[in-house]
Amino acid sequence: MKYEVFIEKAAQRSLARVPQPHQDRMFEGIADLADEPRPAGAKKLGGRTAWRIRVGDYRVIYEVDDDHHRILVVSAGNRRDIYRR
Repeated sequence: MKYEVFIEKAAQRSLARVPQPHQDRMFEGIADLADEPRPAGAKKLGGRTAWRIRVGDYRVIYEVDDDHHRILVVSAGNRRDIYRR
């Protein structure tokens, strides 16, 4: 069953600052989450109910609501900055 994907405003702003070719790949990765919310390579983050996918040097952090089939992208950005928030 497909999941609905939502992107928080802060994550939208972060994605807008990513250079275009990387941004396209990140949006592809986010769209793929609708079919497979925990793809190979996704990692459960400790201390919170979030998951992480890698897209090159960039990361997308998201939460999965299996009861309502929803995914909420909470943060996105370069790997050196993403975990500092």
